[in-house]
Amino acid sequence: MQNIMLKAIHGLGKFGLDKLEYALAFGLALAALLAFASGSIEMSRTWLTFLFRWLHVISGIMWIGLLWYFNFVQIPSMPKIPDEQKPAVGKVIAPTALFWFRWAALSTVVTGLILAGLQGYVLEAMLFGYFKGGMTTYIGIGMWLGLVMSYNVWMIIWPNQQKALGLVPAEDEEKKAAARTAMLTSRFNTMFSIPMLYFMVAAQNLS
Repeated sequence: MQNIMLKAIHGLGKFGLDKLEYALAFGLALAALLAFASGSIEMSRTWLTFLFRWLHVISGIMWIGLLWYFNFVQIPSMPKIPDEQKPAVGKVIAPTALFWFRWAALSTVVTGLILAGLQGYVLEAMLFGYFKGGMTTYIGIGMWLGLVMSYNVWMIIWPNQQKALGLVPAEDEEKKAAARTAMLTSRFNTMFSIPMLYFMVAAQNLS
């Protein structure tokens, strides 16, 4: 099995698998091929709703994955990195991660709202399912937690990270304060992500 996998992997390597854009293109092509072969594509409102659910999940994986990367990997690792190596993180890795982080947050919110609109429960969910319990109450709680988190990404974390990373002019003390604000807000979002994910899953399984 391992030999077969390695042959397939190295074979695709000859066609550009080492490039991220090619890996993504191959993934989309494989998804389309399998979807057509299995008959899981249909021109209907049901399939369109599914499509936006799929895009919502993909966006959420990118967003929360990067949030947890920052909190589980990058932030705890920074004190262990020699000072002369830290600019590689601050000037190269962090700005790129923050680019995908903030746009994934926006994509998650937009696709989620479109999905809720297609299913006809936007207003009811935003009003917590009128506090009756069930799917719209659960999804409403998850949506509001996600909206607060997305607000924090764009209005607190990103502006302060721009200062902390030297992407905009700021004095040393201002950079230090901004770095702490960004870190604490990231921790806050990590805290919120736990109940948010609970209620998103509960809406699909406990209704």
